[in-house]
Parts: sequence; structure tokens; C-alpha cells
Amino acid sequence: MCNKELLPHLFRTEYRKIVSVLCSLFGISHIEVAEDIVSDTFLTATETWSMKGVPQNPTAWLYTVAKNKTRNYLKRNTLFTKEISGNLVSEPAVEEEISIDLTERHINDSLLAMIFVVSDPCISDESQISLALNLLCGFSIQEIAEAFLTSKESIYKRISRAKEKLKEKKISIEPPAAVEIEARLNNVLRTVYLLFNEGYYSTTQNTILREDLCAEAMRLNLLLLENEKTNQPVTNALFSLMCFHASRFKARTNEEGEIILYDDQDTRLWNRELINQGIHYLKLASSGDRLSRYHLEAGIAYWHTNKGDSMEKWDNILQLYNHLLTLEYTPIAALNRTYALSKVYGNETAIAEAEKLNLTNHHFYHSLLGTLYSGIDQTTALLHFETAFKLANSTADKTTIAKKIHNLEAFPSKSKLI
Repeated sequence: MCNKELLPHLFRTEYRKIVSVLCSLFGISHIEVAEDIVSDTFLTATETWSMKGVPQNPTAWLYTVAKNKTRNYLKRNTLFTKEISGNLVSEPAVEEEISIDLTERHINDSLLAMIFVVSDPCISDESQISLALNLLCGFSIQEIAEAFLTSKESIYKRISRAKEKLKEKKISIEPPAAVEIEARLNNVLRTVYLLFNEGYYSTTQNTILREDLCAEAMRLNLLLLENEKTNQPVTNALFSLMCFHASRFKARTNEEGEIILYDDQDTRLWNRELINQGIHYLKLASSGDRLSRYHLEAGIAYWHTNKGDSMEKWDNILQLYNHLLTLEYTPIAALNRTYALSKVYGNETAIAEAEKLNLTNHHFYHSLLGTLYSGIDQTTALLHFETAFKLANSTADKTTIAKKIHNLEAFPSKSKLI
């Protein structure tokens, strides 16, 4: 990883760890202090590393600087020290006595506690997810705004109100009791799911796949699986889903970073170890009597790791989509279902279903219709591809659609497109 990429990567992976430890140390009422110290740590890294070069162990360097900045802050701010010293140490010399534990075990404990703090039911579902993405996943306000299709101002206010509510309720930063987990785990999993999706299909950068974000989402999911209270069937189902998707990463893009569509992927590049892990966790998810969207999406992802184009495969995918839409309807899931419908009942049936969705402002909608119309009505197919090109935001998407347009114009009689 080049130096230019290193700091953004470390911000993604280490920011939430240090923030969680400091929030556990200071308490929720001083969450901004923790954020400021960690942000200043990364600012110092930017300035120092640009002049002196990257240290041999950059993560350890960040931890050491964060500890020093924390002690310096406590030493300078005596009022702050007096307010929290009762919770920290019994002696007055707080800056010398305080133990800032950044060991792996304490980081994981602090992260688990923070995951549930930001998912506390005293704040709305949207606020919980936004705050978790910001604090625990390193998402910027801009990225969260794009994920929710809203303005930066709205997200900033949402996060600020959530913090104030947590302070008002004086929420303690500690792992939740067993009775609280059932009500709050779903929001935690939604946050992890959003993080994985941002990596699986990036909406904020000109790259279609950001494996580092997917890896971090999987790591957070594993953290939940390692705790007996949160190791539930639904948690296993989500991890299974991510394993199946991650198994096809190397086949999804070429050397230029361009997307390779499913039908054109080299199945030899699929990661069989991850597929087997996905099967393992899907089996673990089958216990209990609760069926979640993650169970159904994991089932769909599993069938996509089966090679070939059999009727059994696509019929199973279609039935899983039917069940998913009954359980939790989303327009994108309905759109994805029409592709499976085309495989089972043909393009004309799928076109009729797709057009009912009327997702005219979404490039996926027009790209899919362009594919479905190819070989039936080439003029309409071309119009849909051209509209999809105009609506697409990422360079990767525009490149893929441009190739479809070129292929259609060069070989107008062929129905099979890239």
C-alpha cells in the first residue's frame, strides 16, 4: 500500500478503535473530547509522516501518540480531570496514573460496548446507524449522506442530536444485558451490512469494489460472533452472506478496475474457502425459528456461487427473492428479482415486471432493461443503455455501460451482451 493510501486506510481501521477506548475511559458525556484527540492524532501523523516518512510500525505510532495526547489533555485541563478522575483513579496525579489500554482485547471489548451504545433505543434507528457509521466505521458525513440519499447538513444534525440524547440519558459504555440484545442487535447488524455494501458497491469513489471496507465489516461481524450474547442465528446469517459475496471478489473486476458482470466472471477465481465458510455459517444460522432478510440474501448469494446456468439454480434464486420481498420489500431487491425472472420465464416476462417498478432515476433499472430488451427491440435497448450511462455516477459503471452500448451498436443482431 503506497503512502498516499496508508493514512486513509488507517483512519478507516484504527480511528474507531482508539475512539472506542477513549469513550470507554471518559464516558459518553465526553465523546467529543475522544473524537478531537483521535482526529488530532491523525493530523499529527499527516504532518509528521510527510516530513519524516512513515514509521516502521504506523499503527503502534498512532497508539503511542494518542496515549500521549490523552495524558497531555488531562494534564492541561484540570477541570476535566477532576470531573472524571473519580472514575479513573483514586490518586490526584491522573496524568501519571491513568492507564490507556490499547491492547487488542480491550479494544475489542470497547468496540463491542460502543456498538451497542450507539444502537441504544433512546435514539432513532436512522440516528443509530448514522452515528455508528461515523464513530465505528470511519464514514465521513458526506459518505453517510450519500448512503442515505440526503444532505450533509441533515446527517450532521442527526448525529449531533443522537450524541446529545445519549448524554441526556447518561448511557454507560458497557456491554448490554442479555435482555437488551434482542431489541438492539438488528440495528447493529444493519450498520455492519451498510458498511459491507459500501465496500461491495462503492457509491462515493470511482471504484466499484473497496475490499478494505468489506473486510472491516466482516471483522465487526466476527466480533459479534465471538461474544456468546451476540452469536445468534441472524449474526451467522449476515456473516454467511458476506462470505459468499467476498468469495467472488477477484472475479468481479479486471486489472483496470472495471466491473466484470456475473455471466462473464471466471469461476476459477472464486474463492472456494470463503464459499465453504459461507456454507458453514449458513448452517449455523439455521437454528432457531427466526427467518431474517440476511438468511434469504445469504441463500441467494449461495446459489450465485454455484457454477453453471441451471434451471434449479435460478428457480431457487427466484423463490428466495419472492420470500425476501414478502418479508422486507425494497425496490432494488424487486429489480434484482427481475433478472432471476428472466432466467426462469424469459426476457419478455421480466420486462413486464421490471417496467412496473418505474425506477426511472436509477441507472441499474435502465441498464437491466437494456439487457432484457437486447435481441427483442434493439432501439429500445440502446435508449435504456444511453439513459443508464447519463445516470451512472461512478467511472466503473459508465465504462461498463459504454461497452454495452458499443457492443450493441457494433453487433445489433446479437442478444448476448457483455
